[in-house]
Amino acid sequence: MPYLESLRVFVRTVELGSITSGGRDLRMSPAVASNRIKELETRFGVRLLNRTTRKLVPTEIGRAFYDHARRVLETLDEAEAVVSGFSGMPQGTLRVTAPLGLGRRLIAPLVPQFCADYPGVEVRLRLSDRKVDIVEDGIDLAFFLGELTDSALKWRKIADCRRVLVAAPSYLAAKGVPVRPQDLAAHNCLLLRYPRSPEYFWVLQTAEGPEKLMLSGRFDADDGDVLTEWALAGAGIANRPHYEVAQALADGRLVEVLPDAPPVGAEFGVLTLHRRLQDPKLRLFVDFVAARSAAAMAGQPFRDCST
Repeated sequence: MPYLESLRVFVRTVELGSITSGGRDLRMSPAVASNRIKELETRFGVRLLNRTTRKLVPTEIGRAFYDHARRVLETLDEAEAVVSGFSGMPQGTLRVTAPLGLGRRLIAPLVPQFCADYPGVEVRLRLSDRKVDIVEDGIDLAFFLGELTDSALKWRKIADCRRVLVAAPSYLAAKGVPVRPQDLAAHNCLLLRYPRSPEYFWVLQTAEGPEKLMLSGRFDADDGDVLTEWALAGAGIANRPHYEVAQALADGRLVEVLPDAPPVGAEFGVLTLHRRLQDPKLRLFVDFVAARSAAAMAGQPFRDCST
């Protein structure tokens, strides 16, 4: 259906700010995507997009058309979801996002098997430790570790996620072993930091209750896996989800620091829009992930979660 395809290209171009990005998201070349938008403009005899020095922006009529086009596509997607629910054969594209470490270890290994079980579904996985806007980014499911803060979104808890402070034996031998939370101030703490990052501080569970510590380190990163690699290399102390470092703890490459005052844990869950809840492919994918990730979240050393 060329017209519907053109609508999708236009909507994603507005949301992503460029024809190249909009086309790539829909797996088509920039030339094809550009032609789809030109077809719309020719059809209606108006300009829908203006090019600035940095990106494409909708004209006044383009913005109004975008609002209606998005609602049309959402209604169509919901109608298809209802039909696929009755047929038992979910169809369509599922856009999923997750933090880097979580996505690499728990979500990505499950995608091939899920798509084999449900051949009518395409999964597009985007991994980032940065906060995403699931409305503007066109995301169906956002897996993450944390707490629900946006009441406009539906939150489903999947499991509790334990966190631990870890360091390599070589680092502790050289710098000493912290015996109380305040001792961390004298250590190189490996922080997950990026604009608006929530981890400029650590909150530890102590006998007196949660204790918030403002910490610093000689270097930081916006990728949690980098922090783990630095800890393994003896560079400092990292605050990591237990499932990410369980194997390294089991084989002695890392040691738990301050086990009596561990970091406050997080919830592993998924966010989606309320209006998307009736789509069976979303529910099926969340159930699929939940059933196969429980062992890792329970603290067992990581294994391939796809079976």
